[in-house]
Amino acid sequence: MMRFDWRSLVVSSMMVGALAAHAGTRPQYGGTVQVAMRDAFASLDPAEMVPADIIPASPAQSDSFARRSLTMLMFDTLVNMDENGQVHASLATSWQSSPSNQQGNQRWQLRIRRGVKFQDGTLLSAEAVAASLRTANPAWNVSAEGDSVVIELGGTDPELLAELALARNAIVKRNAGSIPSGTGPFHVADWQPGKKLELEADENCWRGRPFLDSIEIEMGKSFREQMTALELGKADVVEVAPEQTHLFSQNQFSQNQDAQAGRRLASSAPVELLALVFAHDAASPDEKLLRDALALSVERRSIKSVLLQGAGQPAASILPNWMSGYGFVFPVGADLARARQGRGQVHAVPTWTIGYSDADPVDRLLAERIALNAKDAGLSLQPTAASTADLRVVRIPLASTDPWIALGSVATLAGTSAEKKRGSVEELYAAEMALLATQRVIPLFHLPVSYAATERLRNWALRPDGSWTLADTWLETAKP
Repeated sequence: MMRFDWRSLVVSSMMVGALAAHAGTRPQYGGTVQVAMRDAFASLDPAEMVPADIIPASPAQSDSFARRSLTMLMFDTLVNMDENGQVHASLATSWQSSPSNQQGNQRWQLRIRRGVKFQDGTLLSAEAVAASLRTANPAWNVSAEGDSVVIELGGTDPELLAELALARNAIVKRNAGSIPSGTGPFHVADWQPGKKLELEADENCWRGRPFLDSIEIEMGKSFREQMTALELGKADVVEVAPEQTHLFSQNQFSQNQDAQAGRRLASSAPVELLALVFAHDAASPDEKLLRDALALSVERRSIKSVLLQGAGQPAASILPNWMSGYGFVFPVGADLARARQGRGQVHAVPTWTIGYSDADPVDRLLAERIALNAKDAGLSLQPTAASTADLRVVRIPLASTDPWIALGSVATLAGTSAEKKRGSVEELYAAEMALLATQRVIPLFHLPVSYAATERLRNWALRPDGSWTLADTWLETAKP
């Protein structure tokens, strides 16, 4: 399948360190980076990083861009994917696939890198890798064979290598009653679940020692608290809400212009899907008509201008255009005439509850605005912060830059499925249309992930999937 170059769509500030770097400035060892984030997860085990559910029963374990980033500081995957979708060696140095029987089942064999040690001092082995993958993927048939790990599939999965590059499939040595051990550039120095994580540089990392001595992460901080910490010099990297990114160019975050000039904004390509997700399938043809009417009633462009302050891209497709190449063909404009026409074919219209996260005030405004749009079409929606609702405003971090994996992750969240295959753009389009036809998901926007960082933080960048790395980052010391 043709890969589309997303890099031309990323704002010029994506690479914070590159923008701020001066000719002749050399990397320096030492220092501690302070990071603040909203996430407050309760486990460091990547296998417990699950997609956010329609009903937010366990937000402490939910997948997120920030959690993926932290995971990859402590743990490594067997392979990595670059921004063009190409697979590169990591803990696996080579791989090959072959049919395992006449039924078309597939056998993957990946050779494990020699001489790598976990942070607890034990040697990385094929047995340890197989045990880690079995824990993360109970349905997989994984075994060790000499210095290789073998994955046997009931059928073919052309996306397996891309799946192995996901943070949730990072290789972990799980020690009973203690913090899991990895092979990444940092190890855990202090862990207070849901509150604080302190990482220290691993002097013996197989990839080489990172420049930073340590990273301290404060969890459970709101966007406002993070920005205050950045302004006061108590944080070096913070998250920025999509609707707040425009304030950086307007210098409205701080009255102190020197402080404003001393930080940079980095934004990824649109990698987060903001959508309405129904809790169940449509129960009747009438309900299908009403769901169509709701999708046609939403004024995406107005919502972007007012509530999102110009951030993101209105969307009627699940995959962003930079990932699929065809997202622009889906009409995003509201069509009240058609919405009312569909509504008029239904005799009795129920009142649906539309849920939102009470941790994000913008989600509540979105739910209220969508309810008003629906009312114009003759529908009835009641916003609620309750954990159960007929449909919810959901922010979905797309699982991968691989479009098939991204589509499959949204399908799983919506309680349905999408075919796994690596095919043409036409086949990808057909798979997405099939998912939209279930009427479980109404796409609204594709949003970028944004961070602000101090100017002294150098060589820091966002990955294509919205996560970041501090493995090669360094702090520039103040000049006397």
